[in-house]
Amino acid sequence: VQLQASGGGLVQAGGSLRLSCAASGRTLSSYVVGWFRQAPGKERDFVAFINCYSGRAYYADFLKGRFTISRDSAKNTVYLQMNSVKPEDTAIYYCAVTRTVATTAGVYDYWGRGTQVTVSS
Repeated sequence: VQLQASGGGLVQAGGSLRLSCAASGRTLSSYVVGWFRQAPGKERDFVAFINCYSGRAYYADFLKGRFTISRDSAKNTVYLQMNSVKPEDTAIYYCAVTRTVATTAGVYDYWGRGTQVTVSS
């Protein structure tokens, strides 16, 4: 599976951004797609995942409802809608896939290159 993350950019605090994770090579319908983020000097943190078969989503506690993960089966793409962004959301955001639900980066088999999100205060 090849993954391409896009949609990052510069946004003001309180604004919104939508990230996309487009897949090729295989359909995402039998995979779990996760979003992770990594800020400079920090570890890669789990953000959210979606089970593309069931549609079930799970989020990191710190998000407190600000982000929403969704899928478009026809486009073989998963999205991360980011609302009410904060400067601490600044990071490179990565999408990845695995066969099982997981919040641990090491469980994910395929990774995209990442897209930079910068939130200004």
